[in-house]
Amino acid sequence: MRERRKVLVGRVLSNRMEQTVVVQVERQKRHKLYGKVITMRTRFKAHDAENKCQIGDLVKIVESRPLSREKRWTVTEVLESA
Repeated sequence: MRERRKVLVGRVLSNRMEQTVVVQVERQKRHKLYGKVITMRTRFKAHDAENKCQIGDLVKIVESRPLSREKRWTVTEVLESA
């Protein structure tokens, strides 16, 4: 049985590397005791084959095989340009 790949949506923070972008994904979580909504931020390095992503773009990233020491995600589409 095939496993579904994880899909996340986030903002591009950096595009200084060759064919790599840093994407920040935000998710909201409720505090167990106090009930306050906390925004959790996670940064992923994603493969951008055509170097089309710019800083501030909203992108969709998909989990992939390890491409380097820290890259395990691939940009599939740019949802919104900055």
